[in-house]
Amino acid sequence: MTSPANTSEEKMALKDRTTYDDQLFTSEERENSGQNSKTKCNCSPFSKRYIISVLALLGFANVYALRVNLSVALVAMVTKTSTLNEEGEMVKKPAEFSWSSGTQGIVLSSFFYGYIITQLPGGFLALKCGGKNLFGLGILSTAVLTLLTPVAARASVGLLVALRVLIGLCEGVVFPANHAVWTKWAPPLERSKLATIAVSGAHIGTVVAMPLSGVLAQHLGWASVFYVFGCMGILWAIVWFLVVKNSPAEDPNISEEERLYIETSLANDDQKKDVKVPWKAIFTSLPVWAIVVAHFSENWGFYTLLTELPSFLKHRLDFDLSRAGFVSALPYLVMAITIQTGGQIADCLRRKKILSTTVVRKLFNSFGFVCQGICIIIAGYTANWLVAVICLTLAVGGGGFAFSGFYVNHLDIAPPFAGILMGITNTVATLPGIISPLLTGTIVQHQSQASEWRIVFYLGGLIYFIGAIFYCIFSSGDKQIWAGGYTELTQIDNDNDDNEEQMEFIDS
Repeated sequence: MTSPANTSEEKMALKDRTTYDDQLFTSEERENSGQNSKTKCNCSPFSKRYIISVLALLGFANVYALRVNLSVALVAMVTKTSTLNEEGEMVKKPAEFSWSSGTQGIVLSSFFYGYIITQLPGGFLALKCGGKNLFGLGILSTAVLTLLTPVAARASVGLLVALRVLIGLCEGVVFPANHAVWTKWAPPLERSKLATIAVSGAHIGTVVAMPLSGVLAQHLGWASVFYVFGCMGILWAIVWFLVVKNSPAEDPNISEEERLYIETSLANDDQKKDVKVPWKAIFTSLPVWAIVVAHFSENWGFYTLLTELPSFLKHRLDFDLSRAGFVSALPYLVMAITIQTGGQIADCLRRKKILSTTVVRKLFNSFGFVCQGICIIIAGYTANWLVAVICLTLAVGGGGFAFSGFYVNHLDIAPPFAGILMGITNTVATLPGIISPLLTGTIVQHQSQASEWRIVFYLGGLIYFIGAIFYCIFSSGDKQIWAGGYTELTQIDNDNDDNEEQMEFIDS
């Protein structure tokens, strides 16, 4: 039984927080109402939030180019090359580095040793300091350190590993910082679209970096790969810091109409920097763990193919270096397209109220993972190179739809803590980047052996299916109570004569 004093306090608190009519809205209806009633949507492609999404896309393109170029360059670093001698005869030139498959696996995975460490600190720093500066600094420092890669590699493999760890430390803040950017710039019904436009840059960067790295390595030497992409990253950072501000309120170049639209739509989200983080509630939340499992599952297949696809194409399917680079890029081109397409469709379904946010997230995630799981298993089974390439393309590209599931889900369930949640989930999701190259190096002892690659691909398919099932059961698209969400109380006071049902705002 609730005491009269407590009942009175609860009613007063409810009255102070919001009107009775506002209490009848769900959290999603409140967001929609705020967007539709107080100001018009500025949907110009030149709106500042879209400019930021394009710059973030280019930022992710740079950071992934800086990440994946080693996968292609490494093939050139450890492969014998043919050159013309003074008599005009083709002679074999020994590889510059005679590293074993195990050593190559350590070099490829070393990036993730640093990357995993700064995920959660990155989310916390983004909450306290703002996402814009952290996002820019993470990419700038990664670019500068990439320029040192040839020097480190020629000095010793240990120094190269240490440098890759340091690069990982710098890049680890990028994803949490980007989510923090969208907590200030993305209206709730545009979260899928803006966030997926930005992250599609990761796959556009992969599309550009893999073939371009192959061409650079073949014609200008493998060291040119790191010099070219390092300089591109520095140029991007200069533009980012000049154009982007931490929030609409700090931007002197945003239109008043767009500023009001964004700020009104985000009025229900706590944007304070000194907000208390509900750590216990976060780590005991099943919707959070659903994102964790899904993020891990997606990254297992993604990192496996990101680091091993060039080697698989060269050694198993007998592609030359340039051709392997171009074909390796194809899956990421498809993924860049499906990420943006999925984001547009997902927001359209939510905006027109055809499906709820929860159903949209589960539907897109399940479709993406099942498609990936089936295709990667077929790729391991077939002996036809064309079928293998098509299946591997779909095994990566199909995941673009899943990004409108788990990837933007942090912004749904806890907008004030989206950067921290991304730090948590991406910490766990970085483990495949460490484990997968090492495990693949152990399984694939003979790189032309189909049965060994088949084990790698079957394992990837199994993990996709597990992720799809877990996320479908436990995920949610609703703002959680511990993040400032709303919940219905069946009866605040059972002794109340009018048995009035009320809504209670739960503070974090």
